[in-house]
Amino acid sequence: MSPRVSREHMKQRRADIMEAATRIFIKHGYEHTTMKHIMEEAGISRGGLYQYFSNKEDLFEALLEEGLTEEAGTAGVSLEKVESHWMLLMQLIFGEDGHPDTRMDPLAPSKLEFFITGRNDERRRSYGEKRYELVLSIYNEIIKAGQETGEFSDRYDSELLARSIITFVDGLALDHAILSEKKVRLEDQSVLFVDYLKMALGVSSS
Repeated sequence: MSPRVSREHMKQRRADIMEAATRIFIKHGYEHTTMKHIMEEAGISRGGLYQYFSNKEDLFEALLEEGLTEEAGTAGVSLEKVESHWMLLMQLIFGEDGHPDTRMDPLAPSKLEFFITGRNDERRRSYGEKRYELVLSIYNEIIKAGQETGEFSDRYDSELLARSIITFVDGLALDHAILSEKKVRLEDQSVLFVDYLKMALGVSSS
């Protein structure tokens, strides 16, 4: 009985560390965050922290992996019983309500730092490519499924549209991270991009 409890405890402790790390990455950014920051935020000893993660990069990759796993799982389940491929697409891009607003993923600046500062690091580039391909496959699968059911026009290649979505999201996140809020019209630009997608996919305005 005790080994099972121990595994559950370790799983919960790992989750607590990742939640604490998320708060610290949001506060300090990727480059300025240290394992000591995370250790103090999580209320754990140095040895306890390194029992779960060998370094900051491992920890951040775990956060990225968790987010992607959730997205992939949501998309997979939703595609099995989808009522609207359009709404599913909007929810993956903009969140649960599926509507553009002034909010941006608070971890986005740290994600950009992680990949841009590590662009010449083989491990990080490899992980970035893997992550890109997974996100691409999620968007592509939804668009392609919508085209096959007739909900979407097949005028444009589904993969090309999926790549355009990633480029828009990443570009807006970059602007939001380095420019003042007054210079980035987050909601307006998102609404315009949605109109572009509607046109490209032949979706009637709603």
